[in-house]
Amino acid sequence: MAKKTILKPTDGELEILQIIWQNGPSTVKTINEKLNEKKEVGYTTTLKILQIMYEKGLVTRNEDERSHVYASATKENEMQKALVNKLLESAFSGSAAKLVMHALGNSQPSKEELDKIRELLNKIERDQK
Repeated sequence: MAKKTILKPTDGELEILQIIWQNGPSTVKTINEKLNEKKEVGYTTTLKILQIMYEKGLVTRNEDERSHVYASATKENEMQKALVNKLLESAFSGSAAKLVMHALGNSQPSKEELDKIRELLNKIERDQK
């Protein structure tokens, strides 16, 4: 079975995908309203971006209703994995350690996040034995 290629969305496209992942399949109006909570974006701009995303295969479109409903063509975790892999290869020469050290060094992880990281590291070590 061929590996599915996931396109890298632009920042604006990724912002729209985040809205769809959080709210489920949505109309242009709903997506535009959510975008406008952060910054003013025109309805026609949102529509045009969604049309481009549809052509690129980033979203699907249900045309059964009067208002088209857009859904993500990719699960959030699949997109995150593809984006992290691309970043890992392009910016960190494939070194997961460099990526993690930069990520942790540039932020202040909470105790809960550090606990989850420790759990993951422990699981990886157990699986390698």
